[in-house]
Amino acid sequence: MITVAIITVSDRSSKGMRDDLSGPEIRKWAESQEYKVVSETIVPDEQDKIKDKLIEFSDAGYDLILTTGGTGFAPRDVTPEATKAVIDREAPGFAEAMRAKSLAITPHAMLSRAASGIRKQSIIINLPGSPKAVRENLSFIEKAIPHAVKLLKGKVTDCAIE
Repeated sequence: MITVAIITVSDRSSKGMRDDLSGPEIRKWAESQEYKVVSETIVPDEQDKIKDKLIEFSDAGYDLILTTGGTGFAPRDVTPEATKAVIDREAPGFAEAMRAKSLAITPHAMLSRAASGIRKQSIIINLPGSPKAVRENLSFIEKAIPHAVKLLKGKVTDCAIE
């Protein structure tokens, strides 16, 4: 079973000024995939707080850490920087696929600065902040996630035969 941690990055949601709609959307998706959501949190748009949660969740050994929010051009959008600061290796294909597929829906997709990578045995993927964009972007990458997790856990020895 794939374990999932969800981090919503939002100043307003972290202060209780706005309901978090994107985090629950990720949970709904994860449960539809029969993944186990092991942790959910909301943090403000502060690089150190985002980094702390990414480190905590990857050190706990969670398979998939999904962030939502903080990937755009606004001055406080620092989720990609926090992600890049903690990953051991980049896994750019996830973010590239999301941007490429999203461009067919909206030209604003080119404004996404989302990052993705590996820390220890956890995959970290930045998602946009809107529930609609979360749903769309997860649908673009969902088929690759189980294989990626198996590879990280050393459960695939020859990709050519799988």
